[in-house]
Amino acid sequence: MGAIILEAMCPFLELVDVHVARGGRTVLHGINLRVEAGEQIAILGPNGCGKSTLIKTMTCECYPLALEGTRVSLFGRERWELTELKWRLGVVSDELPGRPMLRTAGRDAVLTGFFSSSTLWPNLVVTAEMRARAEEVLELVGATGIAEKLVGEMSAGERRRVMVGRALVGSGAEMLLLDEPSNALDMAAQQGLRAMLRRLAQHGTGILLITHHIADILPEIGRVILMREGRIVADGKKEKLLTAPVLSELFGVEVRVMERDGFYHAW
Repeated sequence: MGAIILEAMCPFLELVDVHVARGGRTVLHGINLRVEAGEQIAILGPNGCGKSTLIKTMTCECYPLALEGTRVSLFGRERWELTELKWRLGVVSDELPGRPMLRTAGRDAVLTGFFSSSTLWPNLVVTAEMRARAEEVLELVGATGIAEKLVGEMSAGERRRVMVGRALVGSGAEMLLLDEPSNALDMAAQQGLRAMLRRLAQHGTGILLITHHIADILPEIGRVILMREGRIVADGKKEKLLTAPVLSELFGVEVRVMERDGFYHAW
């Protein structure tokens, strides 16, 4: 019991002097980052700056170079069994967990989050408590109306709602990691997704959002990290970093910025 309480008091993430190589070249350089449990944070940067590799490092899909002083800690622990870690992290990306998911109904797709599986295989035992939790999550993400619809027949926006539900269902998702969540969504679907994520944030769900669209950054997110060429170049309050001079330097083009109702827009 003492270990569980101590773990709950630890930050979600601590990275100390982390370097990551992919395809024979180093793509993350000297990353130092601490994210508290339940914190709502955005990581912003141009394509190819290392944002997705950073997510994969957090989920142990990529491993840092074994250098003196390097440290990676998740929920206060440096070593994890991957299945257990997946159960505690809610990760949402463009990619489905496998082709069988396309032939799975929305409710069952959410239930797969308990097992980190691509569908509800016959050997998996779904309890009444799991089904009750799935119904709660379907309502929370606004997906009750598509619970019987096959994932392969859903629109991109509907599919994203179900995948967020799948990420949340297993443990209440102590942290929700979102990698470019608005990709492939039309304007209406983007608005729906952002409204849903705002509700989750207001319910206390920790959110770590990776994006290159500043409009994805929710009003509830107060801290922004800027990345360029595999490095963290700034980390601070949203109001100080989402400015025309800062973003113009980050993206290498002239940028104008407007804030409206807590959302920032750039053009």
